[in-house]
Amino acid sequence: MNNDKRTRFGPVPVKEGQEYDVEIEGIGEKGDGIAKIEGYVVIVPNVKKGDTVRVKINAVRGRVSFGEVIGQASGKKKEAKPMAEDEDPESDMDDGEETGDEETGED
Repeated sequence: MNNDKRTRFGPVPVKEGQEYDVEIEGIGEKGDGIAKIEGYVVIVPNVKKGDTVRVKINAVRGRVSFGEVIGQASGKKKEAKPMAEDEDPESDMDDGEETGDEETGED
């Protein structure tokens, strides 16, 4: 078995013990949540698809890591590296809530 998968797929963008805000993008076969940080898979138990949570990385294993929920996300995703230029930081706010600008109470 070849153990150079990390270099083949690029550097791992997470570190054990670090905390990140993530959105759960799906649910795996065993019922755990699947999130991604810079395309890198993070497995998170006890969540639902669409949840935005703060996770602590407990283990990094090749192309996947394992995290645990430690609280609610702070509102902005904390990436291991600066956000990619093609990412829109406002897209994290797309949870169906209005910004409040439309209703000012003025007629």
